[in-house]
Amino acid sequence: MAEVTQWHLRPPNPSNPIIFFDIAIGGVPAGRIKAELFNDIAPKTCENFRQFCTGEHRKAQQPVGYKRCAFHRVIKGFMLQGGDFLQGDGTGCVSIYGSKFADENFTGKHTGPGLLSMANSGPNTNGCQFFITCAKTDWLDNKHCVFGRVLGDSLLVVRKIENVATGQNNQPKIQVTDLPGTLLVKELGSSTRQLHA
Repeated sequence: MAEVTQWHLRPPNPSNPIIFFDIAIGGVPAGRIKAELFNDIAPKTCENFRQFCTGEHRKAQQPVGYKRCAFHRVIKGFMLQGGDFLQGDGTGCVSIYGSKFADENFTGKHTGPGLLSMANSGPNTNGCQFFITCAKTDWLDNKHCVFGRVLGDSLLVVRKIENVATGQNNQPKIQVTDLPGTLLVKELGSSTRQLHA
């Protein structure tokens, strides 16, 4: 594979899965975030994220994942952090592989806005939390695994979230969540299917 220098502008790979989040800000629909997962580069990380998107991962026979999960940390010009469906405040950590899993690789770089990357608390502490970059954040390279990117006009929804007023610990003053209902996921090599919450 040729070296990619601008990961946020990387040409789409048709074999990579596409996920969708329908976002609400303060209970009002704000649009859809559509993202390509870099399964060709970080398959283990992508599978963890994908299963939390679809609700395929289960605990006590119940789906576990991002449905109705909030972005608990928003820093304008930097990133949006979410995925803590356990505690909702950035302290929860679980993965489909157990509590935490190792850094898969640092092939992808934080070259611009709209990149999906794993949030962690140090080396090999990946779980359910992720962030979306709002700008180039190259100081995070080789510390956080980049595993996807926001596609097309979905970056406008990222900008809406980025501009939400925040309070203590960069927590949004109004809730930013994935809407309940239908989450659409395009599986590898197949058509889009609907999963109902």
